[in-house]
Amino acid sequence: MTTLIHPSVDRGIQKGASDFAGGTLRCSCAHDPVEVRVDNQVLFNHACGCTKCWKPANALFSVVGVVPREKVAVTSHGEKLKVVDESALIQRHACSACGTHLYGRIENKDHAFYGLDFIHSELSNESGWDGPGFAAFVSSVIESGTPPSAMADIRQTLRDKGLEPYDCLSPALMDVLAAHSAKAKGTYREA
Repeated sequence: MTTLIHPSVDRGIQKGASDFAGGTLRCSCAHDPVEVRVDNQVLFNHACGCTKCWKPANALFSVVGVVPREKVAVTSHGEKLKVVDESALIQRHACSACGTHLYGRIENKDHAFYGLDFIHSELSNESGWDGPGFAAFVSSVIESGTPPSAMADIRQTLRDKGLEPYDCLSPALMDVLAAHSAKAKGTYREA
């Protein structure tokens, strides 16, 4: 049995072009799509099993990464964008017509990831985006209906595709969160 993760993972993960400087994300609307220009390569791109991130039809995981907030600009049909859940930490801006999430933004200036917007680079037709480098919140796919008995196969499929599975973020991102917290508490030390 083949475990399908996400189209961009199932087809083979692409390495980003070293000189790639971004592209335009488009929602799924056939007419008057929302367009968002991103002038940066995606960073920390990963397969995400959480139940909040947007996934294409029949995908078990989303593929999401971050870019600097100032590198994101809505260029067409921004009037169609609505925040999915205003109480969520990440304010996910989705097209009100087709439901596609174009970008997510953290408005809490005290959060470690403030200044970074979350994007789905698969919404761009340009090639050169960096593919995912790890899998996060893997166990969360159980919350979306995946039987726990399938988890060993899912984790093995992720590893076989070159994505280390984590039930939180990658160690590098967890270190960023912990360092931010230590700085806020006054316990942070440089090596």
